[in-house]
Amino acid sequence: MKILLPPSEGKTPAISGAPLDLTELSGQDLNPQRRKVVSALKRVSKRKDALTLLGVGPSLAADVKRNTEIDSLPCAPALLTYSGVLYEAMGASDLVGQAQSSETLAQRLRSVHVFSALFGQVNGLDPIPAYRLAMKTDLGTLGKLSTWWKPVLAKKFRVSPAEVVLDCRSSDYRAAWPGPNDQVVTLGAVNVVGDKRSTVSHWAKFYRGEFVGRLLADERELPATVDELVARAEESYEVEFTPHAKSKPAALTIVLRD
Repeated sequence: MKILLPPSEGKTPAISGAPLDLTELSGQDLNPQRRKVVSALKRVSKRKDALTLLGVGPSLAADVKRNTEIDSLPCAPALLTYSGVLYEAMGASDLVGQAQSSETLAQRLRSVHVFSALFGQVNGLDPIPAYRLAMKTDLGTLGKLSTWWKPVLAKKFRVSPAEVVLDCRSSDYRAAWPGPNDQVVTLGAVNVVGDKRSTVSHWAKFYRGEFVGRLLADERELPATVDELVARAEESYEVEFTPHAKSKPAALTIVLRD
């Protein structure tokens, strides 16, 4: 099984640690492309109009300045660097701490893949620095990053034919690697009040993180089939399941009722 997560806009800079070393990351065949994006990001971040080009406001100027020094910044595991609702609900910091004494859990965290505008994708334990870059950003010569990464990841991020993929990403990151529809199950949440249904983006992040955390912390093996994945979700939530269609992946939806 593979679990796909979005990055977070906010990131927690490591206080200490070795600087960025692409040879320490998983997916070594992505390194030529990673070097190009790192170089382009440093160049754009040094420009006077960097905030505009990166689509951020003045309050994030320090983050953009950090981009210019990205090669020398200390790194931490990806699941500690990314922050926010999903990662807090997942209990990411506790899982990383426990993985130091459990190779089984460490291997599970390596089956978690965070899709990144900077690195393409990294696994949960890959050491990365905090950075500021979104997949929808246009980096000049590289163009929009979701478009630039798509053919690269299509060739280099593969799943085995029998593998189930739980996709917790947002649309920008799904665009960079849609995956084989018959193996991917997207995870979302809806709120139901009477006969009215509404998508809940904030709580969707929370429940995605919570469910992923439950899967990773469970002593049982990770689900190996779509049916097993749905059954595991039904243990904790009211869910709806929509099988994949030709042009769409399957969808697992957590139903919240007021």
